[in-house]
Amino acid sequence: MGFARSGPTLSARVVLPRLTPVVRYNSSKSLEKQQLEAQDDLRRDWDARILSYEELKPKTQQPSPNKYLIDVREPDEVLQGSIPSSVNLPLSVLPNSLNMDAAAFKEKFGFEKPRRDQEVVFYCRSGKRSASACDVAKRNGYTNLYNYQGSWLDWTSREGVKPPSS
Repeated sequence: MGFARSGPTLSARVVLPRLTPVVRYNSSKSLEKQQLEAQDDLRRDWDARILSYEELKPKTQQPSPNKYLIDVREPDEVLQGSIPSSVNLPLSVLPNSLNMDAAAFKEKFGFEKPRRDQEVVFYCRSGKRSASACDVAKRNGYTNLYNYQGSWLDWTSREGVKPPSS
């Protein structure tokens, strides 16, 4: 069995345009970069000193009414545990709470509102929210601020505290 030709074959040459690589400029990247740079400038504005575990440990063993160790985690996170002598004031309510009068603050949170010149150490889970808390406090006139940068994760690893099972 063979192939039969049914008619003349036409051939056409197709000419394709020459392809050149095109780099597309994404203007939204520029905006994102500007926003990140603005956040970096804000972070550079934090004047809070960093507190190490070795510096914090004695403060927890001999608490002072003139010094505050504030846990800015949310209440459900605090259920996992907290650093001795700390009080909880979640970052989500910190800006408004620092503007409350002293009596309303004590009634709502159960401890005295720190004065603007008192030593305040903030911590959270990993050190990011505590850095933000320092910035919020600074913008509200607080001057003696510290960030326990290692925060809860550092404390538990050094104290041998095991996180609760999920």
